[in-house]
Amino acid sequence: MERGIVYRNFWSGLYTLAVDRVAAREEAAGAAEGGAADRAEDGTRPGARGGRASAAGTALEKSLRILEAVAAPGGPHRLTDVALAAAVPKSSTYRILAALVGQGYVRTVDEVRYAAGPRLRTLAAEVAGSEPASIGRILGRLQQATGETVHLALHSGETITYIRKLEGGGQPFRTASRTGMRMPLHTTAIGKSILARLPAAEVDALISATGLAGRTPGSLTDRAALLADLDAVRARGYALDDEENEPSIRCIGAAVVDAAGRPVGGVSVTTVTFLVPRAVLVTYAPALLAAAAELAPLL
Repeated sequence: MERGIVYRNFWSGLYTLAVDRVAAREEAAGAAEGGAADRAEDGTRPGARGGRASAAGTALEKSLRILEAVAAPGGPHRLTDVALAAAVPKSSTYRILAALVGQGYVRTVDEVRYAAGPRLRTLAAEVAGSEPASIGRILGRLQQATGETVHLALHSGETITYIRKLEGGGQPFRTASRTGMRMPLHTTAIGKSILARLPAAEVDALISATGLAGRTPGSLTDRAALLADLDAVRARGYALDDEENEPSIRCIGAAVVDAAGRPVGGVSVTTVTFLVPRAVLVTYAPALLAAAAELAPLL
């Protein structure tokens, strides 16, 4: 098996390495110093936490979400914003951040904001550097076959995260996307291809959690309209983003699934509407689906 197997759980693997020394410390602190405060903030009954879990999750789960919030675009982030994004009480967030700062996974900026620290960045570079060369070759063949921009993304909770981008050769127009950028599931071709592969209960939960906020006038913000589109995705095997995420940008995407058939990410071809008609875009489907199948054992 190639080294790229680490991409199966890219974020969870990265963050688990980062918080393995923090989780036990937070559990003990939550049970002793801040247990009562956390229960009051979380609304849990006395004794429900048992020193390990609260409505916000276990210490490990809270630490993972806090790291993800710190690493989110738009940083450095304030304590209040990190706590809100991670859905963790501020008292617990402060303790976990203090421990992560001490370990070098998070750093303080201006003494009031938090950003990714050198150890977290090192881990990210090590994980990114372990990508097998075959992933690049597969994406390169797709880019050469279409002449368009190609994206590879991983599914992470309510979003996708771009991990590779190959610009279209000789194109006069560049998209705003970049490696590391997170995007909603319901407005992107990759995201919709992932949603189409998830159980109905999970899709309903994601719709409820996100609220289907629109990014352009073409975004599918109505639940019934999105579900109908997902039925079409299942029928044809690929998804289309017709200016739903970015004006003048049209994409075709396919899910990349694991051995159990669960989507772990996706691959897409991105075009500019005034250069590539929709009828031409859909002709890229065979090459796209072939690339998704080749990528499956590598993610």
